[in-house]
Amino acid sequence: MSRSIRTRPEASGQALSEAYDTALLDLDGVVYAGGNAIAHAVESLATARAGGMRLAYVTNNALRTPDAVAGHLTELGIPTGADDVITSAQAVARLISEQVPAGARVLVIGGEGLRVALRERGLEPVESADDDPAAVVQGFGGPDLAWGRFAEASYAVARGVPWFASNTDLTIPSGRGIAPGNGAAVQVVRIATGAEPQVAGKPLPPMHRETILRTGAERPLVVGDRLDTDIEGAFNGEVDSLLVLTGVTDGAQLLAAPPQHRPTYVDADLRGMLTGQPEVAVDGGGFRCGGWTASAGTGSLELAGDGEPVDGLRALCAAAWTAAGEGTCELDAGKALARLGW
Repeated sequence: MSRSIRTRPEASGQALSEAYDTALLDLDGVVYAGGNAIAHAVESLATARAGGMRLAYVTNNALRTPDAVAGHLTELGIPTGADDVITSAQAVARLISEQVPAGARVLVIGGEGLRVALRERGLEPVESADDDPAAVVQGFGGPDLAWGRFAEASYAVARGVPWFASNTDLTIPSGRGIAPGNGAAVQVVRIATGAEPQVAGKPLPPMHRETILRTGAERPLVVGDRLDTDIEGAFNGEVDSLLVLTGVTDGAQLLAAPPQHRPTYVDADLRGMLTGQPEVAVDGGGFRCGGWTASAGTGSLELAGDGEPVDGLRALCAAAWTAAGEGTCELDAGKALARLGW
């Protein structure tokens, strides 16, 4: 993928599972939500794997260990080994290990996933700012993380101890809706100290590096539901991406996406890995995809036709992204999206 400005989703004559050797799949909002498999995920992943595509699960959630994540996926009907899981805890542990002495103590604000990743790098997890830590690391700790842990991090950071964060996702999808993520917890320590952490997770380079080191992918496809982590991470790593609309991102956010948040491909769910992707073609003053045509009018996006809703969304992306490049902004997409059911 080039870093030139994308003005429409791209086409693929091959199924994506054939065009790419490795799928780098986000978990929350892509494979499962609230612990339950998302519709069509289990069957789609089984078909892609049977066709020879490697599946790697790349998550910013640092709470659980790779073994635990693999076990959960296997229970859902997606056979997975711990080596198939890459977490932001692993990425941040490598980042810390490159900056502190071997065997150094690290104050952990988070869950078991962080502790296991630190030990893997030869570092010693500790629980108190008074344990003479060489670093502080903060990762998602789940709903039971005590408020006092943020104070412990703040004490150490205020003393000048280097501060690291697994990721800064402000939200995380759950079975009941959107919940606060690690970024919200990081903000608590930021407010208390005025400091800024080094961040490892998507969309930043340490996570991409960790993923490539562990998978050896040569033609990777990033598959995610978030524009500001999955898709921007693919952009930063200069690899292609598939956005699925089963998680955080809705149609309006996709149409308003700045260049670094525009995916290579767009599909409704993981069944999009098993098909080619249709062309979004210029059609007069607008764009056509499937049975839909879209254009940017005066202050609004216009949509005509019928067919698969996701084809209409692809056409709307081309109209919106092209209009943004021409200086047309704040387009009203409400009526067009409502017609598609978004």
